[in-house]
Amino acid sequence: MIEKTDLSYEKAVLIGIVTKDQPEDKLKEYLDELEFLTYTAGGEVAKRFSQKMDIPNPKTFIGTGKMDEVKDYVVEHEIGTAIFDDELSPAQQKNIEKILKCKVLDRTNLILDIFAQRAQTSYARTQVELAQYEYLLPRLTGMWTHLERQRGGIGMRGPGETEIETDRRIVRDKISLLKKKLVTIDKQMAVQRGNRGQLIRVALVGYTNVGKSTLMNTISKSEVFAENKLFATLDTTVRKVVIRNLPFLLSDTVGFIRKLPTQLVESFKSTLDEVREADLLLHVVDISHPNFEEHIESVNQILSEIDKSDKKIVMVFNKIDQYIPEEIEEDDLVTEKTKAHYTLQEWKETWMNRLGENVLFISALEKENMEDFRKKVYEEVRKIHVTRFPYNNFLYPEYDKYGEEK
Repeated sequence: MIEKTDLSYEKAVLIGIVTKDQPEDKLKEYLDELEFLTYTAGGEVAKRFSQKMDIPNPKTFIGTGKMDEVKDYVVEHEIGTAIFDDELSPAQQKNIEKILKCKVLDRTNLILDIFAQRAQTSYARTQVELAQYEYLLPRLTGMWTHLERQRGGIGMRGPGETEIETDRRIVRDKISLLKKKLVTIDKQMAVQRGNRGQLIRVALVGYTNVGKSTLMNTISKSEVFAENKLFATLDTTVRKVVIRNLPFLLSDTVGFIRKLPTQLVESFKSTLDEVREADLLLHVVDISHPNFEEHIESVNQILSEIDKSDKKIVMVFNKIDQYIPEEIEEDDLVTEKTKAHYTLQEWKETWMNRLGENVLFISALEKENMEDFRKKVYEEVRKIHVTRFPYNNFLYPEYDKYGEEK
C-alpha cells in the first residue's frame, strides 16, 4: 500500500479560486472545510490564498502573480505543504511543485491521506488502496524520481520511457488485483449480511462529522469510535439494538462530503451496501452547521446515485444544544433577517414542516429528546416488522402501551 503521508504539525497554506460557479462566500465555506480536513490529517494552516478567475489556469491553477505571492510566503515562513481546494491535473501538480519547491496536495489527495490513516479493517484498507492507485496512475511521471532521465541530452538517453511503462503496468496490475480482492470481500460480506436473519435493518446516513457515531453509541450502548474530526468512521459498524422488546440492526456508515473524489465514490460504493439493504434510513444532520441545508442536498445526491432515495427516511437534526441563531438588536433597522437568524421553532415552520412526523430534533451528546427518538424509531421499525411478519403483531404493541421503561 502507498505510504501514508505524515502531516503531523506540518505548516500548510490553502489555495482556492473564486469563479462564476463558486462565489466568494462559497469558497470561504469550502476553505473552512479544507482547513478542517487539514487539521484532521494532522496539519496546521498558516494562511489562505484566493484569486478571482473565470477558469483555473491550465498550467498552474492560479495566475502567475498570485503564484509568486504564494511562493514568497512559502519560502519566508518555511511552509512544507500547499493544499489546493480543487483536484489538480498531473501537469498542474508537477508545474506547481517546480515553482513552490514544497509538497503540493489537492483536496482529493488530502482526503485519500485521511482515509489511509483511518482505515482499520482489511476491507476499508483495500478500498482506500484501490482509490490511491487510481489517483496515482496518471501522476506517475511526477512522483517517480528515477524517471527524470526522460529529459534527454548527453548521458540522459536510455530506457526511461520503458521504465515508465513498466511502472504503469505494475500499478494497473495492482489495481486489477485489488478489484478482484474487493469482489471476494464483497461476497464474504454479502454472506455475513445474509446470516443476520430476518431482523429489520436501520442505517445511519449523513454528512461527515454530524454525530452519527455518537448517536450510535447512545442508542446501542456500545463503544463505536467517535471524534470531532472528519471521517472518524470509515468502517461500517453494525450493532443489534433493542428498544422496549423490539430488536433490529443499526449500522453506522461512512460520512459523505462535498467534492468527494470520484475514485473514492467508486471504491466505496460497496461500503454503502449497508445503506442499499437497509429497510429504514435515519438521515442525521448537524443543525448547528451554518450550511446544513447544502449538506442535506449532498447526501440526497449520493443516495440517488446508489438508487436508494426512495427508501423511508427519517430526518434527525442533531446537535440542537450547539445551535445558536444570530441575533438582531431591537434598534437595528438595517440588518435583514436571514436563515442565520432563525430559531429552532422558526426552522420547524419552514420546509421541515412538510416532513410531518418524519423529523426529530435531538442532541445525541447531551441526550436531549432521546425518548422521542427511541419512540419514533420503534414505531417505524414496528411498522416494517408487522408488515413483513403479520403473525408477530401481538409481540410488539405500540410504544405508548408499555408505560415507563424500566
